[in-house]
Amino acid sequence: MILAFVVVAVVFDVSENIDDLIKSGAPFHEILIDYYLNFCFYFGNLLSSFIVFLAIIWITSKMAQQTEIVAMLSGGISFRRLMVPYFITAAILVTTSLLLSHFVVPYANRTKFEFELKYLKGAINVDEKNIHREIEPGTIVHFKTVIPAKQSGTQFSLEKWKNEKLVFKINASNAKRDTLKNVWTLTDAEIRTINADGSEYISFKTKMDTTLNMAITDFAQRSEVVSTMNYGELTRYIQAEKDRGSGNIEQAEIEKYGRTSNAFGIFVLTLIGVSLSSRKTRGGTGLHILLAVIVGFTFLFVARITTVAAANEGLPASIAVWIPNLLFLLVGIFIYIKAQK
Repeated sequence: MILAFVVVAVVFDVSENIDDLIKSGAPFHEILIDYYLNFCFYFGNLLSSFIVFLAIIWITSKMAQQTEIVAMLSGGISFRRLMVPYFITAAILVTTSLLLSHFVVPYANRTKFEFELKYLKGAINVDEKNIHREIEPGTIVHFKTVIPAKQSGTQFSLEKWKNEKLVFKINASNAKRDTLKNVWTLTDAEIRTINADGSEYISFKTKMDTTLNMAITDFAQRSEVVSTMNYGELTRYIQAEKDRGSGNIEQAEIEKYGRTSNAFGIFVLTLIGVSLSSRKTRGGTGLHILLAVIVGFTFLFVARITTVAAANEGLPASIAVWIPNLLFLLVGIFIYIKAQK
């Protein structure tokens, strides 16, 4: 079932990107291995819970239509006992999905992302204004706008604080990084040094070079980069962004907690799938598949709403990603109670 979905996804992706791939001049072996092989890992794991759900519906419905489940229940096997092998298999799949999500797929995403940057992606644009970062303890940097393609930013300022008092500040109209020398060049810089007695010394420089412990990626990078980090890297990245005072950690937190919640969604959908498709109906397997598609897409829709709420409305990501599982667990329990026993 996963293979069928992956093949369809690859066909759609090829039809969408074929012109860009041809124009990019990417070697065929890189397209095949670096991009599409890793694309299969990413896409297969992304929809794993939904695909497993459809597989459960398919096999259980077939058993129900052939009166196998009725025969087992009539022979004295309880419905709860009937579900045991499903949940044993689900536990294996959840464990596999957790390992893939946290360790294997990020590596695959990294290779795929590097290919996209090399051949498909354009220059990154940053719409956010007035960006602040704490690059070192007590050292705060501000840009009004950031231009990643030029490794520069406008209306730059740097503040150094000691014992909650400002001791040094630089204001500049522009700051640009020389990536070869790892040096920042400031234009029209005003340098203020504040002494302990409150007096100030101010100087001006048309151009000045300085070494700063920061890169342009500290202020701007593609959102996809968090999908290339394994669990440890993602945890350290989130903590580092919090220490810097970044206001854009929601997507990283959604990625981190979502990897676990998506895997455990297999348990929830297993409960729903078996309970939903174990009854023999006039509509047959087709009706069960239709119900599965409705339930599955509703699950994905609810998941999308909660992640948007986490990204834009302040709902904690650790809660938002688990809401679909909890809601559909209640639905699953209700269907299980009503299922043919």
